[in-house]
Amino acid sequence: MLFDMDGTLVDSEKLWDVALHELAAEYGGTLSDAARKAMVGTSMAASMRLLHDDLGQPERDPQVSAAWIDARILELFRTGLRWRPGALTLLRAVRAAGIPTALVTSSGRPLVEVALDTLGRDSFDAVVCGDEVDATKPHPEPYLTAARLLDVPIARCVAIEDSPTGVASALAAGAAVLAVPAEVPIAATAGVHQVASLTAADLELLAALLGEPPTG
Repeated sequence: MLFDMDGTLVDSEKLWDVALHELAAEYGGTLSDAARKAMVGTSMAASMRLLHDDLGQPERDPQVSAAWIDARILELFRTGLRWRPGALTLLRAVRAAGIPTALVTSSGRPLVEVALDTLGRDSFDAVVCGDEVDATKPHPEPYLTAARLLDVPIARCVAIEDSPTGVASALAAGAAVLAVPAEVPIAATAGVHQVASLTAADLELLAALLGEPPTG
């Protein structure tokens, strides 16, 4: 099992909203809804370029902006991280069944370490962070890396994602994909099963996505 983090396991996109809008205000502007939606699932560098362009300030240094966001989001994660509906129940069921499990996120390691205080450090056999791969989502490398670390063929993995960028990454890697849209809609795509919430997902559904017979 390969779990995305932001918007999939935890309702963190709202915390990113707070930080991004605060930075836009710091720069004397207002972040548009279109630019914010375009950031969902992308790398920090891509998000900062989107923010700068949206504000009409493309000359700004993305690294400076990223450092500001990193510091603010760390504060927010420590105090306001909440589980997405059904996520904790599904993660616990997967772990109880002894299924190899990885966290695959575009967020950087320092932020993920804070999130793991909520997610549980023993919830995953491997963790792949956005600053630890050469190419981030939508490139397939994050998911291919996770499958390699778990020593499981990617075709035998189910990836759970909430964004078009993450879905594209998982599909390109060759995983079965369960999409649970959070902040932005995901177009109907061959090979992608959608649910409105992870409360509708269970081990039987995950097995079906891999073409396995139902248990019991």
